[in-house]
Amino acid sequence: MSNILLIEDDTSLFQEIEERLSSWDYEVYGVSSFNEIMQDFTSLKPDLVIIDIQLPKYDGFHWCRMIRTHSNVPIIFLSSRDHPTDMVMSMQLGADDYVQKPFHFDVLIAKIQAILRRVYDYNTDQIELRTWNSATLDYAKNTVTNQKGTIELTKNEMYILKVLIERKNEIVSREEIIQRLWDDERFISDNTLTVNVNRLRKRLDELALGRFIETKVGQGYQAKEVAQPND
Repeated sequence: MSNILLIEDDTSLFQEIEERLSSWDYEVYGVSSFNEIMQDFTSLKPDLVIIDIQLPKYDGFHWCRMIRTHSNVPIIFLSSRDHPTDMVMSMQLGADDYVQKPFHFDVLIAKIQAILRRVYDYNTDQIELRTWNSATLDYAKNTVTNQKGTIELTKNEMYILKVLIERKNEIVSREEIIQRLWDDERFISDNTLTVNVNRLRKRLDELALGRFIETKVGQGYQAKEVAQPND
């Protein structure tokens, strides 16, 4: 049974979502205070977070940013906002999906099931470790490590990196990457692919690896691997 932290200030909507998800055997929890969301998150250690953008005091973007500094837990935004910048912002902050209100509950449940299934399946990959440019990629933990340290990627970022490294030194088209993501139930658009790749490159810059992910205008992306000198 999965634990879901639902951060929603509309009491009637919270109760309706809680009732629907409980009927699917999910344990749904709210927050004790909208000022102490991180305390509830740390205490509960949820398997998934559903969060509204418009919240008292601090918005959902703020709390998503805070959660991402501590955890890679899947995050779904719920919002009545329909502007593309809100959707892009949510992806830039590391959210896994964006559901616009009003929504059909079957769609929300399907997205929750897909994300939880994806996370579970992803963590059981038989091949968990890969070496790339003297860095070690741990697909189970979503981490990249080299002599400069360790970074933790979101699952979409790691999956994109995995796809590129599988075809290292080759150009992989944007269409192929998006198709691979969709085949794995990672539903992203052309715009959010750009956001994810830019964010991935920025994170890899922390390990001096960002330069190895190249954009080939009009073609796609390439993960370059340089020959390492013999010890």
